[in-house]
Amino acid sequence: MLVQDRVAPPKPPKSRIRELPPSHRFAEPKNLDFFSSWVSENVYRVVIFFIFIVTVAAFFFLYKTTDTASLLCFQSQSTQSIQSLTRPQINWNSIQIVSDKASPYASFRTEKWVVVSVTKYPTEELKGLVKIKGWQVLAIGNSLTPKDWDLKGAIFLSLDAQSELNYRILDHLPYDSFVRKSVGYLFAIQHGAKKIYDADDRGEVIDGDLGKHFDVELVGEYARQEPILQYSHENPNRTVVNPYIHFGQRSVWPRGLPLENVGEINHEEYYTEVFGGKQFIQQGISNGLPDVDSVYYFTRKTTFEPFDIRFDEHSPKVALPQGMMVPVNSFNTLYHSSAFWGLMLPVSVSSMASDVIRGYWGQRLLWELGGYVAVYPPTVHRYDRVEAYPFSDEKDLHVNVGRLIKCLLAWRSDKHRFFETILDLSFVMAEQGFWTELDVKFTAAWLQDLLMVGYQQPRLMSLELDRPRATIGHGDRKEFVPRKLPSVHLGVEEIGTVSSEIGNLIRWRKNFGNVVLVMFCNGPVERTALEWRLLYGRIFKTVVILSSRKNSDLYVQEAKLDHIYKRLPKIFDRYSSADGFLFVEDDTVLNYWNLLQADKTKLWTTDKVKESWTTVKPSGNADWYSVQVELVKKIVGTMPVHFQVNYKEATKKNDDTILTMCSSEVFYVPKRLVSDFTDLVNLVGDMDLHYKVAVPMFFLSMDSPQNFDPVLGSMVYKSEPASLNTSLSLYSAEAPAVHPWSISSEQDFIKLVREMAVGDPLLMELV
Repeated sequence: MLVQDRVAPPKPPKSRIRELPPSHRFAEPKNLDFFSSWVSENVYRVVIFFIFIVTVAAFFFLYKTTDTASLLCFQSQSTQSIQSLTRPQINWNSIQIVSDKASPYASFRTEKWVVVSVTKYPTEELKGLVKIKGWQVLAIGNSLTPKDWDLKGAIFLSLDAQSELNYRILDHLPYDSFVRKSVGYLFAIQHGAKKIYDADDRGEVIDGDLGKHFDVELVGEYARQEPILQYSHENPNRTVVNPYIHFGQRSVWPRGLPLENVGEINHEEYYTEVFGGKQFIQQGISNGLPDVDSVYYFTRKTTFEPFDIRFDEHSPKVALPQGMMVPVNSFNTLYHSSAFWGLMLPVSVSSMASDVIRGYWGQRLLWELGGYVAVYPPTVHRYDRVEAYPFSDEKDLHVNVGRLIKCLLAWRSDKHRFFETILDLSFVMAEQGFWTELDVKFTAAWLQDLLMVGYQQPRLMSLELDRPRATIGHGDRKEFVPRKLPSVHLGVEEIGTVSSEIGNLIRWRKNFGNVVLVMFCNGPVERTALEWRLLYGRIFKTVVILSSRKNSDLYVQEAKLDHIYKRLPKIFDRYSSADGFLFVEDDTVLNYWNLLQADKTKLWTTDKVKESWTTVKPSGNADWYSVQVELVKKIVGTMPVHFQVNYKEATKKNDDTILTMCSSEVFYVPKRLVSDFTDLVNLVGDMDLHYKVAVPMFFLSMDSPQNFDPVLGSMVYKSEPASLNTSLSLYSAEAPAVHPWSISSEQDFIKLVREMAVGDPLLMELV
């Protein structure tokens, strides 16, 4: 389900309203027969007027009962209807502060806490956390934790101990999950916390000092009074970044980064600066096993050797401006008291999605306070125990995270108290299916518990996001070029400098990084869409997937192949800054390494491939070809002079009864001709012109064939139906493209990758 702006209800056609004479609309009935006659004559007008009134009433009802955010993030096919959700009503002033009187630690107070979830007996890393001076470790148990768990120097809250605390959130928490850490956050706040380090039990703090790496103090004499590098806000369409690039690892990405952004590996051209003091959420980088998703974990391993990835400890910390987000986890993150409300871990999403969704939710709300997230150099070393979690545990990430970011950026609230604003966003996120009503209730319980343990809600500040963005002058630009450290890319270890394979990937990305790939899938997208994005998303700016059936969960848009060209102008508008648009059907393979020599300012098509580009002379007046010929004549007759001259010059050797056709499995439109293509689509309008006729007509109208780039002229092309045996025998890594190729399952995709690895060896370890 795509996030859409909520549209106003449809109004009755104005022409019909104007047709109602005043005498008919307002005259008083003189008798019953007259009234009956009038109703029978005007029944459709009465019905339309009634529908209009009901629609307007419904709109105002929704407006009052939802809010501005719902209007901005509304989607028509929500996973659960708005009517099924209930917005909690809370009397905040009635909540009394309650001190801890039940636990053995009732009188204990300290400002700095480390909160971890424990499932097994204490690890060596956890024992090291207990030794950090000035920090109190709080271990939260669950139903999987050994009954005799104990660690000297740590406070341990078993399930029984948690139940004695009388927090409202206890009614909503699962028994066997790390999200029970939410109990620990409340306990720490109740016992004087001003800083909470959110950690796990396999991270060893580098040098045993959190204060050496994080900004533990934001005010006072011990605070570091220094400006912080900040990502540039110059591009408003850039909404999420991979912070690992800044710290020297371009081929690694964090869990929670949308997969469509994985291919963005270029370092920053420049940064800006921001004053320190409001980095209320501080995300640390982890050496060893960084926080990566299962896609990275399972595609970068060839053996059972543990990961040992290192980041640049000398790279400066970097902040995120409003309008730009970064994945935030629960493994290595410092929260200051102004952001304690953001520690809540959702309970209705998959386990490995909970903290990431919390992070995006919290970042958006942090902007309401004028705060921001900052990412810090390596703070811990996490050991890879070769115990990866399954892909299914991340299901709510890969399906929803890109849509979530868009929704959060569009969301606005008109509430005047911060906790009402938090509840407002949580309700909208349930409306949009990012979590369920259970998390709306959980949020309400969490906020009430915060007040109960003595937390004071922060004050709202004006949102900078809606202000005009300041121009970044030359003097405001700060340069920093990250080091390129050894890494692992698709199972191939980089030694010291960039290997030739990585060098090729960077070269391909540099060439095609601003080209949009538009793919039409004839096969089952449920089995192939993610694989296509992983294959081509590394190379192109983005991969837009179209199919005859819409699949919102996989970001697959609906389109008709016969009229596919009519769908392209909308994609052109969405990616208006792109250098060009390359269209390909899923039965055609792109050997992108052989497209580097092509001119991206010219049209690419298969006019030199005789099996693809053909002419047909209709045999009769009523067959399909004859109908298409007549449509072409009609359209050409309405073309502006420059289009018409080009087309007639290109087809002058043929009479006007001959139809030029192209199979159009692959073609490219450069940026300079996008507006021409759109104009030609508009000339076609509602006419039933087939895309195999429309595309060659468009190309011949936009430019002379002698100006077409010949890159696709050497592609391997056979007209017989695609089959696995046919595809395997046809494939050549030396050709720019190969047609046909049959892809209908993950197994077919694996066979394709094996063949393509001849030209791109980095694909070798995917299979």
